[in-house]
Amino acid sequence: MNRFDCMEVLSAQLKDELVILSLGGSVDEWYNAAPHMRKASLFQQQLGCVTPQAFGLAVGLPHRRIVSLDTDGGMLFNLGILATLGNEQPENLFVVVWDNECYQSIGGPPTHTAAQRVDIAAIARGSGVKEAHVATDLATFEEHCRKGLAAREPYIVVAKVTSTVRRDIRRKHSDGREDKYIFVRHVEETENIVIMGPSEHN
Repeated sequence: MNRFDCMEVLSAQLKDELVILSLGGSVDEWYNAAPHMRKASLFQQQLGCVTPQAFGLAVGLPHRRIVSLDTDGGMLFNLGILATLGNEQPENLFVVVWDNECYQSIGGPPTHTAAQRVDIAAIARGSGVKEAHVATDLATFEEHCRKGLAAREPYIVVAKVTSTVRRDIRRKHSDGREDKYIFVRHVEETENIVIMGPSEHN
């Protein structure tokens, strides 16, 4: 299963959600697969930080659907977030884990899922997240996206994808700092709130 194809399937179901996503090739892929979600997506979060940040956003905006686009490496870096989700049960958080069984952005060394003994969805269920699933084909992934975006409890789908990165796409030209401001201003506008006020000059 190809990650870019999955992203196109997911993006077609998104409207006013907020998305947090990880480093690596998925950044440019999401930028192209979901052009209508660019302002609503916070790009380039570090390993172990994607789902925790999405959880914080879900708690802060409980009326808003939050989507975490995490990776197998990132989730394995901070498995404690699964226990937090199981304990806190955020009703508005949908987590996708792109599991390509490697650390792609640093040359492709295998993650623990490559040995076929580590099951992130099973770890999530053991942590109290009842709706934690694995998708190995596009139709199954699409169905879990539909269910996850409508769920009233934390919902996780581990998408088993290839390590192939889509190359014939437009590169995202903004950096992390600019992405932060774009995202924050979008949240301010859509929520009618002030998060970062104007700078004060003394």
